[in-house]
Amino acid sequence: MVDKMSDDKPGPKSDAEAEIEREIRQGREFTLADALGRAAGPGAMKGESPVARLQQAAVEIENWLKTHLADSGAGLEVVLLRGVRESELLLNDFDQPLLALGRYCQRILDSESRLTELVRQADIEWGRVFGERPRFESSNAPPQPDDPYTMESVRHSLSCILQQVSRGED
Repeated sequence: MVDKMSDDKPGPKSDAEAEIEREIRQGREFTLADALGRAAGPGAMKGESPVARLQQAAVEIENWLKTHLADSGAGLEVVLLRGVRESELLLNDFDQPLLALGRYCQRILDSESRLTELVRQADIEWGRVFGERPRFESSNAPPQPDDPYTMESVRHSLSCILQQVSRGED
């Protein structure tokens, strides 16, 4: 006896099954998802996640940052996630997203201009979230005491991320 659950192709429908299917579809609007599902055929998504692997990698990085990055303003977290998600580093290594995050942080730390831009973007994001004017750091003045993102604080955060990722902390 053949187990119908393990068959990839369903057998022909009985008249009763076809009639029930017609009744169900009669009161339903036909959608693009229905068309795609029919075109792909039964079992098209078998064993596959409907969420793209790249998106899964971005979610893994986001979750990791939420638990490992001390960022009360969340501006740095948002900017880091956006940057790594849009980088070729994640595209080239989406099977190891934390490795891509570590490489992204290293790339920022290796360039003073990239670090400056990341701090500026984090300040902008912080200002947007809290509805306040961003507190940009000036090169010829000490940072404001209430500035949530300074060159040194962001450099320290990126170094901590890099250490944790290199140790394989989950």
